[in-house]
Amino acid sequence: MADNKDFYEILGVPRDVSVEEIKKAYRRLALKWHPDRNKDPEAEKKFKEINEAYEVLSDPAKRQVYDQFGHDAFRQGFPGAGGQGGPFSYTVNFGDLEDLFGGFSDPFEIFESFFGQRSPFSGYRQQRLPTYRVRITQKEAILGTQKEVEIEGKRRKIKIPAGVDNGSRIKFPDFYLVVEVLPDPHFIRQGDDLVVEREISFTQAVLGDTIEVPTVEGKNLKLRIRPGTVPGTMIRLRGQGVPRLSARGRGDLYVRLKLKMPQKLTREQEEKLKAWGL
Repeated sequence: MADNKDFYEILGVPRDVSVEEIKKAYRRLALKWHPDRNKDPEAEKKFKEINEAYEVLSDPAKRQVYDQFGHDAFRQGFPGAGGQGGPFSYTVNFGDLEDLFGGFSDPFEIFESFFGQRSPFSGYRQQRLPTYRVRITQKEAILGTQKEVEIEGKRRKIKIPAGVDNGSRIKFPDFYLVVEVLPDPHFIRQGDDLVVEREISFTQAVLGDTIEVPTVEGKNLKLRIRPGTVPGTMIRLRGQGVPRLSARGRGDLYVRLKLKMPQKLTREQEEKLKAWGL
């Protein structure tokens, strides 16, 4: 029983803390001290303390008893304490972690998302699902697509949601799918935003103009260039980026303007530039 250490102190929270704050504290500390991730000799003991504290403080009934009677309420012989497997026994129910970690369909997925590798809770998992890979274009990743993949010798059609990124891990009922996104020659992806470069002439930069900008869907948008635009200027087109996987809406499309310098000038052109002081 955590050597009688105060459960609130273990989680680093005040006694009037909300359940949501308790969950946040547990999540942060569990990630930090899990023995599969933290090689400190005290990590296993610390991790056990954190789980015990969370098991009590996250349950309103157990927390009320703890606040009134402290650790004694959970010892053998204390009225109502219960024994092995009783109402106040300390067991981590990994099936309940889905709510704790923000709605992941698999409580182990959050760790795979954070660490980019196997779950640190893998030792508790009875069976790991097989993992397959699929390669798609950036346009397919942004807009979503349907692919035919060979799973255990059988061809299966799978739907890849819009907005996945390179390295995204998608969980299906009986396997995982890791997405490899090929680089795009036109669009650079930065999270939910896209960056595209467009060249403008010296005249367009000085006098202004209206140009067309491609989107990932293949359509063109008109973009006004203001007079006196400085090369390297970034112009944002709202809502023309990548669909957000975990929220509504889309990111933005940024247009980076590059100046196309003339390679050769006639004598007349040189004289005019000199006359303008440019």
